[in-house]
Amino acid sequence: MISLYNTLTNKKETFTPLDPSNIKMYVCGPTVYDWAHIGNARSAVVYDVLFRLLTHTYGNVTYVRNITDIDDKIIDSAKQKKRSIEDITSYYTAAFQQDMDDLNCIKPTFEPKVTQNITEIIDLIERLIKNGNAYVVDQNVYFSIESYPKYGQLSGRKTAELIHGSRIETSAHKKHPGDFILWKPATDVDFELQSFWSSPWGNGRPGWHIECSAMSYSYLGENFDMHGGGADLQFPHHENEIAQSCCAFPSSQFARYWIHNGFVTVDGEKMSKSLGNIVKVRDLLQNGVKGEVIRYTFLKTHYRKPLDWTDETLATSKEALDRFYGVLSNASEIEGGVDIAKDITSALKNDLNTPEAISILHEMATEINKTHDNKEKAHLMATFLKSANFLGILTHSWQEWFKVYDEEINKLVEQRTQAKKNGDFAAADTIRAELLKKNILLSDQKDGTTKWYRKF
Repeated sequence: MISLYNTLTNKKETFTPLDPSNIKMYVCGPTVYDWAHIGNARSAVVYDVLFRLLTHTYGNVTYVRNITDIDDKIIDSAKQKKRSIEDITSYYTAAFQQDMDDLNCIKPTFEPKVTQNITEIIDLIERLIKNGNAYVVDQNVYFSIESYPKYGQLSGRKTAELIHGSRIETSAHKKHPGDFILWKPATDVDFELQSFWSSPWGNGRPGWHIECSAMSYSYLGENFDMHGGGADLQFPHHENEIAQSCCAFPSSQFARYWIHNGFVTVDGEKMSKSLGNIVKVRDLLQNGVKGEVIRYTFLKTHYRKPLDWTDETLATSKEALDRFYGVLSNASEIEGGVDIAKDITSALKNDLNTPEAISILHEMATEINKTHDNKEKAHLMATFLKSANFLGILTHSWQEWFKVYDEEINKLVEQRTQAKKNGDFAAADTIRAELLKKNILLSDQKDGTTKWYRKF
């Protein structure tokens, strides 16, 4: 039994799927005009964990995460860089996918692009106009929020209280300040960059909100199990998705469970271009921060809580993973055929409690270090590794993680032994100190040999 906090009802609920043989999940993906930042990455990791849990529990999951490849920011980037829209979006789509691979995120079942679903978007807009929920003014098509009595159910906002402002596009064409654009006419820049399509209302391109409604319908149908995204998307994006989809298909419920992950700040401040504190995943990776360290940093904070990104947080994540890989380095044998620790899956089934799951892994590591029976240790080690892999960590060998291999250590130990035989104790001490920097401890035996082991 999985319980999840449903933003739509503002309470934790037992998840009851529409069809247990095929769980359907939609998550808002990136707008591809720049490198992915840690806010994008947190969302991807959170829903990757949910995808893993649902797959483990039910077997078959259809996970759709879209790519927004037409948008004002993309057009601005293309014009500024004097590149085509396709050049910009294909480059940053591939970059995003590679970054998520480096964070050990499993690929979604489908990753549709807006530009590949224009026909579906136009069809949906036509439905809304026919149903009396949308209107056309000078080639602009707007959704009328007053035509949907339940508008505001996700965010708690009331139609009468909505005013011009936060993330709501203003226009004199609107009947109500909260009405939002479904289709916008092409501008001179759109003609220049070929960023427009023909429609019954003239040449133009879709608004942001209608895109996700069209793609979720195309891949998941009128009703599906859950919809995820960052907390910043709750209003107006997700609110508008519900309104459009339920009006286009009056008998539908759209998504039954709404999951939102918390904000990411940097050193206590909101990420912004003006502050120059946007942390990009690619920069972290290129500066030597391992993808698993980034992932672990997300996992150790509950997905619904705010996460403050600091150098100290990254450092403690690296230390924790070093400890885990240190445990693996001391394994003489790992038993096969084990399953994920039940405590781990129980923690995740309780509203994706990844901090508790991480805590359980630390307890397992301690137990392994205290166990001397080889058979029992091999079983514990296998369960520990399987459980960690389920969370998307400990996917490397310990040699690869530390970039230290037995032969390198053995060579240094042999050189030290030879130095001692030659009476060059200063050289022997230097080698010992060098090994200590690599967290390698030496134990000189009575028979003249030296054993080494890793300690964390």
